[in-house]
Amino acid sequence: MSNRAIRIGIDVGGTHTKAVAIDNSTNEIVGKGSVMTTHHHERGVAAGVVEAFQKCLAENDIKPEEVIFIAHSTTQATNALLEGDVARVGVIGMGGGWIEGYLAKRQTKIKDIDLGTGKFIEIDHAYLKVKEMSQEKVTDTIKELVSQGDRVIVASKAFGVDNMQEERLVAEEAEKQGIPCSMASDITKLYGLTTRTRTAALNASILPKMLETANSTEESVRATNINVPLMIMRGDGGVMEIGEMKKRPILTMLSGPAASVIGALMYLRASNGIYFEVGGTSTNIGVIKNGRPTVDYSIIGGHRTYVNSLDVRVLGVAGGSMVRAKKGAVVDVGPRSAHIAGVGYSCFTAPELFDGATLYHIKPRENDPADYVVIKLNNGESVAITNTCAANVLGILEETDYARGNYESSCKAMQLLADEVGMSIEETAKAILTKSCEKIIPVIEDLITKYKIEREQIVLVGAGGGAGTLLTFTANMLDFKYQIPENAEVISSIGVALAMVREMVERTISSPTAADIAQLKKEAKELAMNSGAVEDSIEVYVEIDEQAQKVTAIAMGSTEVKTTDLMKNCSEEEAIDIAAESLGIAKSEVKLAASNGFIFVTTAQKNDKSPVQVIDKKGFIKIQRANGFVECTTMKDAADILKRMWDTTSNFSREVRINPDVYVIAGSRVMDYSGIPEFTQVSGLIEAELCDQEPEDKLILVLARNELA
Repeated sequence: MSNRAIRIGIDVGGTHTKAVAIDNSTNEIVGKGSVMTTHHHERGVAAGVVEAFQKCLAENDIKPEEVIFIAHSTTQATNALLEGDVARVGVIGMGGGWIEGYLAKRQTKIKDIDLGTGKFIEIDHAYLKVKEMSQEKVTDTIKELVSQGDRVIVASKAFGVDNMQEERLVAEEAEKQGIPCSMASDITKLYGLTTRTRTAALNASILPKMLETANSTEESVRATNINVPLMIMRGDGGVMEIGEMKKRPILTMLSGPAASVIGALMYLRASNGIYFEVGGTSTNIGVIKNGRPTVDYSIIGGHRTYVNSLDVRVLGVAGGSMVRAKKGAVVDVGPRSAHIAGVGYSCFTAPELFDGATLYHIKPRENDPADYVVIKLNNGESVAITNTCAANVLGILEETDYARGNYESSCKAMQLLADEVGMSIEETAKAILTKSCEKIIPVIEDLITKYKIEREQIVLVGAGGGAGTLLTFTANMLDFKYQIPENAEVISSIGVALAMVREMVERTISSPTAADIAQLKKEAKELAMNSGAVEDSIEVYVEIDEQAQKVTAIAMGSTEVKTTDLMKNCSEEEAIDIAAESLGIAKSEVKLAASNGFIFVTTAQKNDKSPVQVIDKKGFIKIQRANGFVECTTMKDAADILKRMWDTTSNFSREVRINPDVYVIAGSRVMDYSGIPEFTQVSGLIEAELCDQEPEDKLILVLARNELA
């Protein structure tokens, strides 16, 4: 009997669906499987998920009983909304009478939702006064909506986040009639009845399609005798069981890009970076800040929702993007790819096929411009000139790069285009990559500004098979450092396989106390544990939006305890090496400011500031700040030391005070209180969360100065 424990991750990309198998004890990749994404299959992309999974098992001699975890990303929710493959929705609004009832009825009577593609979600409405609700009345209301053509129901009650009883009654009665139902207060606990109702309507509209796909995928996986829970990647970077996805499929929006971020984080030593996954058809760009991906509310068809997903920008330019050209000029690159046009890449074509080849132009799709460049080979087949071909011409790809192709073929193809635009081969290749990167750079700059990333610490992190094609060129244009992790071409699948449970609790609270925040952190931790996270692996951090009076607690934890870390334990000397490399300074300029056997804290002097880095035993930079201060103390003295550091690291300008961010290290725990604005809140949280500590137990305090805007 095998002693292996295998984690399977499957990522659905625009071009390929890729599966990887990872040994849970060593994190070694022990198998891969890749198929073309099945966009046009009657079962949609789910067919490719199952095919890639089965191929991975069969080709790598992996037995079903060895699999302890299986998860996949999905484009189904995104595609359903983009393509308008949605169900008609009946909204049952609930509330009181008089003015409250007038407002509740008005706010739940949302308009048909424009998906921004010429397609709409059609919505019908009914309203029930809470005091007059009965099982019979709810049943009749649902039947009436169904008679109008509604295939799904939304239950949305004013102040339902405080008491969901009536929403549950509607859901139970809908279930008896075999009608799927979304409870608005089950999807989000935030106030804002209109947005909450709209979010639930979006969720409900894709329920029939997602249920069909989920059931089909689950049945296919079970047919292979794998009995562990099937997990689905969420758009916020976590995973959830398929049963939960059947209730809240909208949470899977952008789960593909989320997978690439989680995969990159497993190999990333820098905590502040811009990552982009370069596939064949599109590039996903986002931010990693303080070791975590940034999350924001999704906007669908121009409508704000309460769906949290990674703040990812999707661009129609990637490794397989085709070139548009006319006599004398390279016009553009993308958004159509060679895959969409049904042709191959010049750089992956035998050089002898270009003898006597000719260049011509096509329209890949009916409404596309007719200036996309393709080359007819001497065997009658056609190939495209892509970004990958340009990168091969310029020789910017490493020998082992997934995108490395045939240099001679690339040059022969590029010569045909160079003749048309009146440039040299190299000038033409540079023009192609410059056009592409000019689309990427504004997005990077926008993200830097939005998330106030300390520019000198930014690293560009590339993933996907086309990472080397665009990452190197973009990094050189911006003069940024860059990294391409090992196995970049399957980094998204790795991210799915290694993804953790992520749960979040949000509340609208005015002037939250330390007790309020501690309670939210406790709720988030319990949710993560209920979803399968191991208690000791869970980390909870808090975000406070004073303007919106919103407090968010986010808990992340592993689905089981790892027997072996991703990397070997690093020494003090290796931690200093990591810090020096990240900062781009000599090792001799970095000092070890504190260590407790689990965590290293380093400092240095650079540009009149004191950069601070917190590095764990696996060699990951957990925190990286441009200007920080470090002190070792004990539990009994922590409050006094913290107050002194708080006052000295605050920034003042006239009547404005910018308070610092606080991090507390206790044993292997790194507690992140960044973004919590008041000293009393921070000190109260520390006291509450470290109540199990003895007075003489040692702590490390790290405070980071926030600069004036």
